[in-house]
Amino acid sequence: MILDATFLARIQFGFTIAFHIVFPAFSIGLASFLAVLEFRWLRTKDEKFKDLYKFWVKIFAVVFGMGVVSGVVLSYEIGTNWSLFSDHVANVIGPLLGFEVLTAFFLESSFLGIMLFGWGRVGPKMHFTATFIVATGTLISAFWILAANSWMQTPAGFMVGPDGRLFATDWLAVVFNPSFPFRFLHMVTAAYLTTAFVVGGVGALYLLRQKYESHARMMLSMATLMAALVAPMQVIIGDAHGLNTLKYQPAKVAAMEGLYKTATSIPLILFGWPDTAHEKVDYALEIPGASSLILTHNINGEVQGLDAFPKGDRPPVVPVFFAFRVMVGIAMLMVAIGIVSAVQFYRKKLFTTRWLQYWWVMMMPAGFIALLAGWFVTEIGRQPFVVYHVLRTADMVTPSLVLPQVAWSLLSFIVLYTFIFGAASYYILKLIGKGIAIKDTEEQYYQASREATAVRGAPAIGKPETTEENDV
Repeated sequence: MILDATFLARIQFGFTIAFHIVFPAFSIGLASFLAVLEFRWLRTKDEKFKDLYKFWVKIFAVVFGMGVVSGVVLSYEIGTNWSLFSDHVANVIGPLLGFEVLTAFFLESSFLGIMLFGWGRVGPKMHFTATFIVATGTLISAFWILAANSWMQTPAGFMVGPDGRLFATDWLAVVFNPSFPFRFLHMVTAAYLTTAFVVGGVGALYLLRQKYESHARMMLSMATLMAALVAPMQVIIGDAHGLNTLKYQPAKVAAMEGLYKTATSIPLILFGWPDTAHEKVDYALEIPGASSLILTHNINGEVQGLDAFPKGDRPPVVPVFFAFRVMVGIAMLMVAIGIVSAVQFYRKKLFTTRWLQYWWVMMMPAGFIALLAGWFVTEIGRQPFVVYHVLRTADMVTPSLVLPQVAWSLLSFIVLYTFIFGAASYYILKLIGKGIAIKDTEEQYYQASREATAVRGAPAIGKPETTEENDV
């Protein structure tokens, strides 16, 4: 890769979208989680659900705001650095992004005020309706954004005009392009898992600190349910997505697998170091035939390697290879902790097993890391095309773009994003540290007892014995 204006423009867009993507994904999961909490409060009248709602809605407000701010930057960046891309695909991508604003963003912003400030000003059912609409709006937003991105990965339903511009000929084919259903399910499930592991980690942290114990049990129980059920589902969805990618983007799969030569009975490389110069993977730890079995459902199946494609059409192998293994490795950890936690819950030991609670705390950032790793696989694996096999990334950069301009703007973005998003992340951590505003007098009594007696060195007053099922 040559250090020029195009290369820095790619780094800048990758940097800004990497910051952006984690916030909408987190807001998708949090919005649905808040809707569940409020629904449960309306059904059971258990004030703990309301307490949790008021705690997490503050974090949701920060996350939603950061997602909006970082998303606006991307639009300007496309116009300034990638003007030829805007010119060539505006007739296809423009309406999709317009539909996202009209059907999702306006819906979210219209009811967000009621959701954040409507307690005591509107009825409980109206407030829940606002929360439900905001949660639905986040999913609609994901629908249109992923439809646009998926079309760039597997373009369909379009024609190329005489001037090189792309025009839609079948909008249903554009929206429901071959990779869209798999990509949409995979991304939304990733958003839910990311949120579940943050919620579960916070619940485990409070249990370790012996604070807000009944609320913490609720959070950890709900996160365990999500991890035990949804994490294995994500593995199945990911496998189907991988098979779809093999069909429509085989070069990307070859880079993911570190497969330089077309062959049969391909081993699954658990770890290694791709050597692109010599087209091999050094220090490979392999499972014989496993890759062919996964990709072709035949242990002797043939899989195309990078040698089947011109060198100019091959994606960078090293980042795709390692990002894919990070994503899959974290997914396996999520499945493992979900199963272990479900077993411990069944044995009535989930809330007393400290090593498992530490594991949950350590897994809090795992969803974000897996999300970014998967995004790197998707976007870097599509290179050198911005619209797969239609438009090359290098041809879509603004012609007048010069190296110093991009370098200075990239440096400015790094400084500003570090400060702004660092401050937002710090504030979220402060909210978690501040804790839940409890209205359960019994919980407050025993928490105050623990704090007071800990100072005197006397035994704390114990909470009355209850079953885990009642606490949940």
